[in-house]
Amino acid sequence: MNQNDNQNPFDEQSNPFSKGDAAPGSKSRIQKMVANTLGFGQKQDATVDIPLESVNDSKNKGNELSNWESDLERREKDVKRREEAVAGVDIPRDKRNWPPFFPIIHHDISNEIPVHAQKLQYSAFASWLGIVLCLAFNVVAVTVCWTNGGGVKIFLLATLYALLGVPLSYVLWYRPLYRAMRTDSAMNFTWFFLFYLLHLVFCIFAAIAPPIVFQGKSLTGILAAVDVFSDHMIVGIFYLVGFGLFCLESLLSFWVLQVRV
Repeated sequence: MNQNDNQNPFDEQSNPFSKGDAAPGSKSRIQKMVANTLGFGQKQDATVDIPLESVNDSKNKGNELSNWESDLERREKDVKRREEAVAGVDIPRDKRNWPPFFPIIHHDISNEIPVHAQKLQYSAFASWLGIVLCLAFNVVAVTVCWTNGGGVKIFLLATLYALLGVPLSYVLWYRPLYRAMRTDSAMNFTWFFLFYLLHLVFCIFAAIAPPIVFQGKSLTGILAAVDVFSDHMIVGIFYLVGFGLFCLESLLSFWVLQVRV
């Protein structure tokens, strides 16, 4: 009898339901092959190491970002609160306090101008008062000349010089200098310098009083004084005094430009 015929059909090697090796196409064998291929269930299983430093860095960056956002929100709230506080307060304007008997401008050098700049400010203030005095006395002298036959035209011109010169000198160069001293503004300093040079040119021109541009005797310069002195001595004396005032104002203006802050 052939050997194969004597093989026990219930032997484990030939039994498909035995617990031995699985059949080539069985489910358990396929699972085992997949596990062996992918490396699952073995001692050499691969592990993924995530550095703790990177995790801590990301946490720190997240904390820094949240702190920055909270600080930004706090500053925005603080700025908004200040703006609301400023908007709710009525900021008083500069009170008019000069001249004391009839206040028309605000002026407080001792309290608002820095100590190192007060010398220049007082000098400029004296210069502004000087041009006011010169133009006012010019009206008086020309009025005397008018009453002695000089004509009404020179009186009207002298009055026009005073009415325009006093406020314009304050607005164009004295007030910019005052504001520049209070706020340290370069623009105001430049504005003052340009118009103060024009003021100086006018003072020199008025001290000479040539019969050009302005009507000959409407300014009390030296040429006008010599012209009227031969006809009316009293009028000539008034014109000589006016000439002296314009000369002093010119010298004072030169000195103001030389003062260093």
